[in-house]
Amino acid sequence: MSSNLHGASVGVFVQYLTSLSALLKKAEASAAARKIDPQVFVTARIAPDMFPLARQVQIATDHAKGASARLAGADIPAFADTEASFEELQQRIGKTLDFIRSLPREKFEGSAERDVTLTLAGQKFTWTGATYLHNFATPNFFFHMTTAYNILRHNGVDVGKRDFIGAL
Repeated sequence: MSSNLHGASVGVFVQYLTSLSALLKKAEASAAARKIDPQVFVTARIAPDMFPLARQVQIATDHAKGASARLAGADIPAFADTEASFEELQQRIGKTLDFIRSLPREKFEGSAERDVTLTLAGQKFTWTGATYLHNFATPNFFFHMTTAYNILRHNGVDVGKRDFIGAL
């Protein structure tokens, strides 16, 4: 019997992208309540050499849609990476959620054993679907999801672990 990675990909990404959306809503409300220009949060970073919040959200959604599409054997939708406001970031998360929810569970049949090949920095990598999801895509997704959370927390947005995890 072949393994189906739908729940381990789409299921996880839906939960955490939904919580990322809620985190951004809290950030927007915090900015308004504290009379801070929302751009301060959207462009914030923790260290000078890291990506700002907007880019963290873009990369997290890229990993969610990319992993889900690759495992389902679907085309990955291209997004322009031009989001510069909370509203635009919410729209990107919404488009990502709509896309990954549209992928039929049966398309993931055999995805654990199917090869996934990516070219990164000019080097080609091939993994089984399970190894790709568990050792590359999911850790990258959570790195950027966690960094987005930490940027907001660092900037005084009242969020905690329950906000990060979201609804179970």
